[in-house]
Amino acid sequence: MSAERLDAVLTGRVQGVGFRYFVVRTARSLGVTGRVRNAVDGSVRVAAEGEEQALDALEARLRVGPSGAVVADVDVRRGDPTGAFDDFDVEPTR
Repeated sequence: MSAERLDAVLTGRVQGVGFRYFVVRTARSLGVTGRVRNAVDGSVRVAAEGEEQALDALEARLRVGPSGAVVADVDVRRGDPTGAFDDFDVEPTR
């Protein structure tokens, strides 16, 4: 298997429902590295790197979200990993 990168923008009711911490727990359990943050436009942004199968599982979970979330849309792009991440963390809102 080879490593990939996933960049996702999630919209809907995705802020104020624990979405970022849901993503961190899920990503770490899958062995994925990266970051998640709230954006000022109300979306949640995810950058993740790992094995294709792990990213597929993460993407599936992003489309559902935690209890209380309503995911209206998920815009996902896949590409080559950068190796920029050591862990999976929450970044400040930008």
